[in-house]
Amino acid sequence: MLNALEVFTTVVVGLMVGVEFSVAFVINPILNALPEDSAQLGHAHGGRMLGAVMPVWYIGSLVLAAVWAAAGRHHAGAGLVVTAAGLLILSVVMSILLLVPINNRNKAWTPENRPADWKEQLNRWNRFHYVRVAVLVAAFALLVAGLT
Repeated sequence: MLNALEVFTTVVVGLMVGVEFSVAFVINPILNALPEDSAQLGHAHGGRMLGAVMPVWYIGSLVLAAVWAAAGRHHAGAGLVVTAAGLLILSVVMSILLLVPINNRNKAWTPENRPADWKEQLNRWNRFHYVRVAVLVAAFALLVAGLT
């Protein structure tokens, strides 16, 4: 049963990392290459869509890693899994404190109501997101290394 939990958790976290990596290095560059109104509308739509899904995915990933850490505490790799869970906690805290406030503003913007500094706010979100992606990649790598 522990093996199934390990594999399931690794797949769930790996898919989440892939989505967030894709946002940072594929989707956002595509959106940023569009004309201004289209770019901003695309970012707002992405913020609404992913803003609805990602909280469940982040918390679910954290819960799965915590259950794995508890269930496998006497197995090889337990320290790696605990560290990965700690990084997932960090990613949730970063999201709540740094990224979600910007996203909540962004997802309501239209070309008619966006603030003058909307590009700067999205650039700030991107910088925080790059750090969060690095944290998630590290957590995923530790989970993979912790597989028994």
